[in-house]
Amino acid sequence: MSKSYAKQTIVNHISYIEFYHPSHNSLPGEILQNLVELIKNAGENEDVRVIVLQSGGDRTFCAGASFTELVNISDKASGMAFFSGFAELINAMRTCPKFIVGRIQGKTVGGGLGIVAACDYCLATKYAEVKLSELNIGIGPFVIGPVVERKIGLSLLSQISLNPKKFYSALWAERHGLYSEVFENILELDKAVKTFAEDLCLYNPEAMYEMKKSFWRGTDHWDRLLKDQAKISGRLVLSSFTKNKLSEFK
Repeated sequence: MSKSYAKQTIVNHISYIEFYHPSHNSLPGEILQNLVELIKNAGENEDVRVIVLQSGGDRTFCAGASFTELVNISDKASGMAFFSGFAELINAMRTCPKFIVGRIQGKTVGGGLGIVAACDYCLATKYAEVKLSELNIGIGPFVIGPVVERKIGLSLLSQISLNPKKFYSALWAERHGLYSEVFENILELDKAVKTFAEDLCLYNPEAMYEMKKSFWRGTDHWDRLLKDQAKISGRLVLSSFTKNKLSEFK
């Protein structure tokens, strides 16, 4: 695969939403916006009862923000606009009336971990290590911080944020609530995801909707909060420290 995409396939009341980018499934603004639209559409589609969010390929689930777009940010407005893409996606997942099941086949970095944490239920392979790398380039996990903290708590968020070069194992992620179960390989993962999603389709949609609202209680202010956090990231990405770091990686 050489071209990036975000697409939806509906099978037996399950919406499979998949994204792909040749650069380790990183997320440029266009894919972020496409994912927002697909999730909103699936949430409004009466034929859809459950959403499975997945990425293409068999290695990295998501490398986070697009490096190319980060390098090209030149002012605060464009910086805020880029990071707001992650805010909009997390909020779309949060307010979607359908449960979102994450299929995590490989490593997840930075903003990708925010997507994992915004899923209502995640299944992963043993290769699905996680890392918050933002501090390494002079910014921080401001936009995704609230959703990751909601899953693992402030202490563990601090731990992984302050170790931006370290990958934490899939078993670590399972132990701390990011993953519900970890499998040996993709074949086992896909079988489990299919079974779990099909089982959810058998339950009362109204009950599941009320449960989802209950699970996300106390986050109604996130529309504004995550935008404010995006403003911080948009400012820091312009700092001389971050520009120098990005030029090193480039």
